[in-house]
Amino acid sequence: MKRLDTKTVAAIVLAAFALAGCDKKPELHFYTWSDYIDPVLVETFEAENGCRVVIDTFDSNETMYAKLKAGGSGYDIITPSSYLVDLMAREGLIIELDHSQIPNVKANFDPAYTPQILDPSFKYNVPYAVTYTGFCYAKDKIPEGVDVNSWKCLADPRLKGKVTLLDDIREVIGAGLMSLGYSLNSVNPAELDAAVDEVLKWKANIRKFDAESYKTEVPTFATWIGHGYSTDAIQVILGDEEAGVAAREDIGFALPGEGYSIAFDEMVVAANAPQKELAYKFINFLYDGENAKANMEYIYGPMPVKPGLDALEADFRAKITLPPELLSKGQVIKSIDSIPGALELYNRAWDRIKATDAK
Repeated sequence: MKRLDTKTVAAIVLAAFALAGCDKKPELHFYTWSDYIDPVLVETFEAENGCRVVIDTFDSNETMYAKLKAGGSGYDIITPSSYLVDLMAREGLIIELDHSQIPNVKANFDPAYTPQILDPSFKYNVPYAVTYTGFCYAKDKIPEGVDVNSWKCLADPRLKGKVTLLDDIREVIGAGLMSLGYSLNSVNPAELDAAVDEVLKWKANIRKFDAESYKTEVPTFATWIGHGYSTDAIQVILGDEEAGVAAREDIGFALPGEGYSIAFDEMVVAANAPQKELAYKFINFLYDGENAKANMEYIYGPMPVKPGLDALEADFRAKITLPPELLSKGQVIKSIDSIPGALELYNRAWDRIKATDAK
């Protein structure tokens, strides 16, 4: 047998690597909340664009932001809540968007949602979906006289060990503020101190701070009241017939009458995104009316895409959106990082909440 010389072997190896490279599909890395996009839509996008979509998840804005600040890279699209967008832009973590590459956004955005948008110019952000924060609760487990339509219920000693709070600085401190009649976005030191005192009363009852567990623990009654997001709660309540998950009439979702938070999660493009072109295509894809409709039917939350909302069955649309009289009680979480001393106040308040032993 004739032996191949070294140059020939090297050429064959390089050719093999080249052929393997030709078969490698580009990857779009999407960093988002869990259960927050229809997997069928993801497969459709992959097929249409000859790519793979890799999804990583986070359970709080703080977790996501800390990872990016610590050097986490490789992501293309991220979905922070609105109040973080300005900070991420000023720190160079995200890019200003080229709207010529995402024409569906301006064409299909529903102007009815403009009052809930912090930056309606969409300079750095495209609104993805809106969530309302309240209580996912087990109807049959709530003791008589406990009003789940009020933050005050969290201090009832009969709920000891049966409550979870979100592990989220703005949501928890905001809840304390709203329970006392203050603004969700207050930076008044006295009001923040009072809010912390209120949260510490609740802490005596809570099992843990956690942003995920209530979705499974409330249906199994390990938790009776889970401080959480409307999209998660509605997924539990309505079930998923195709997946064999039954609807749960014994689970409810309540929005406290003193006020509740409204937060848009936004699609932003990372400054160091390896696949910026694919990122734009993905955003534009999700703002197509039919795609938005399918996505809303999966996440059980409204996207501000008018043709998608209009295409939903009226009964389903009513379940995932709020009537005007209830919507008026919501408060939008706003950025406070540009206010001198505000972040320090909130961080001190959060440290006090986390460090103080429950009594």
